[in-house]
Amino acid sequence: MRLETETVGGTRLIRVCEPRIDAASAVEFKDAFRDCAADAPGRVVLDLGQVEFLDSSGLGAVVAAMKLLAPDRRLDLAAPRGKVEKVFRLTRMDTVFVIHPDVATAMDATADAP
Repeated sequence: MRLETETVGGTRLIRVCEPRIDAASAVEFKDAFRDCAADAPGRVVLDLGQVEFLDSSGLGAVVAAMKLLAPDRRLDLAAPRGKVEKVFRLTRMDTVFVIHPDVATAMDATADAP
């Protein structure tokens, strides 16, 4: 699982560079995320813009990533599209995560936002 990172101020951007987070890649995603977030500041933004498919295992991996950061750090999501965005809506996980329409909006959002 290829993830890219960038830190701007108090925010670490982690970009998923794969088209799928599913049963076959969920464990690999969690391991890669853990490595990328190990020294992250108080806020992490997960860019899902390149992800085209997310199944229940993938959703579980994203939730596990959020739990890995809690309670001291926050995970926001950016740019979920199509089927990926629909998974978050249908499972009502859009009420758990702060979801931004794109990376620019996510990076501009203040760390104090809910």
